[in-house]
Amino acid sequence: MPDNYLPSALDLARSQFAFTVVWHFLFPAFTIGLASFLAVLEAFWLATGRAVYLDSYRYWLKIFAIAFAMGVVSGLVMSYQFGTNWSVFSDKTAPILGPLLGYEVLTAFFLEAGFLGVMLFGLERVGPRLHFLATCLVAVGTLTSAFWILSANSWMQTPAGYVLDANGHFAPQDWWAVVFNPSFPFRFAHTVTAAYLTTAMIVGAVGAWHLLRDRSNPRARLMFSMAMWMAAIVAPVQLVLGDLHGTNTYHHQPAKVAAMEGHFDSERRAPSILFGWPDAQAETTRWAIGIPGLASLYLAHDLNAEVRGLKALPRDTWPTNLPLVFWAFRVMVGLGFLMIALGVTSLYLRWKERLYTSRWLHRCAVAMGPSGLVAVTAGWVVTESGRQPFTVYGLLRTADSVSPIAAPAVATSLAAFAVVYFVVFGAGIWFLLHLFNQPPRPHEAGLPTGQPVRTAGITPAPALAAGPNAQPAE
Repeated sequence: MPDNYLPSALDLARSQFAFTVVWHFLFPAFTIGLASFLAVLEAFWLATGRAVYLDSYRYWLKIFAIAFAMGVVSGLVMSYQFGTNWSVFSDKTAPILGPLLGYEVLTAFFLEAGFLGVMLFGLERVGPRLHFLATCLVAVGTLTSAFWILSANSWMQTPAGYVLDANGHFAPQDWWAVVFNPSFPFRFAHTVTAAYLTTAMIVGAVGAWHLLRDRSNPRARLMFSMAMWMAAIVAPVQLVLGDLHGTNTYHHQPAKVAAMEGHFDSERRAPSILFGWPDAQAETTRWAIGIPGLASLYLAHDLNAEVRGLKALPRDTWPTNLPLVFWAFRVMVGLGFLMIALGVTSLYLRWKERLYTSRWLHRCAVAMGPSGLVAVTAGWVVTESGRQPFTVYGLLRTADSVSPIAAPAVATSLAAFAVVYFVVFGAGIWFLLHLFNQPPRPHEAGLPTGQPVRTAGITPAPALAAGPNAQPAE
């Protein structure tokens, strides 16, 4: 086979990072919202004293523990790739991105690590109010982590507050401008809201699944009701945030938006192309079906505004995979509208007092369970693929960011990652599905407590062998 048919080290490095980041992003997209959901459940339990809230809290706490652990483990791998596969990028951006990622560790990671143990195992030990504080601090930690990670990623999309030194390194000039770069507020709000919707879809699906088995289960009714409230309120808000984010992207990353819309020619009353296939070679979107003027309306908020197409921009700034950007955007938006439809339908059936008896709605909710995960993954694909061919938009090209390594070395590590990820995280996801399938019961058991914990140099075997009624040795 000719060499030019083999993927380059750059292509393999991009594929490896894409593979690991997609796996990783599934877990924070779920746990960010789930941590806040747990805080709300515990707050309602403390305020009302109703056991149904505590039972639901304990049910989802076990799931949170597994998902959080997989998110931490899957995230560690990506940091190594900055050194192995993207050393040039790391060298040039370290003065900016290094502190931002360091702040994430010093604030979010320490906050989560400090109070996660209390949250998971401390309810019977520290008292309800202190335990509630621990739950809230873990939830704040997940949001703080999202803050710093999205600030770093947004700076790569819309760099600001920097200067370039003589060696081409990015040095901070204004940290406020670096952290709160032009796209960060929109990206942060859009991503966190997406995480809440992801959690709502999963919680709603689990609640609906158990309502299909037993519609009188009060814990399943509570889960489903709260999830549908979230869908009904937050999904329309997400539509507004998405519009604001899109307008910001149109001004700062016009090539990305042109690829998302499938526009090659600049035109007034630009159509919103619903379906089609962007062809970069022919510089046209084939088989396009669109709505005239709609793109001008939601991008420029003017029906007669001119929208720039890809031909108005240098060819070497076009995203490298136009069909991927185009279709990932439609998957994200399409699922968003389905979430809105589910939320509005639940409001109508709640008003008709059929929220817990409409089996067709419960089946729809079960089917929509993975929709949030698919939508956030599609949105991430749009964000990252649309930024190509740059790692720092408009300033540092991806081809100039890769480490000087051979393709076989990257291919070997990519194959190893694929095997390990599918085995380890596949087993973890299977176990999560097993937990989802367990019906929420009264007096739900939390995580196991009361057993010795093995630490370095200490074995619990004697204590376990002695039994629960054993007396300490004299």
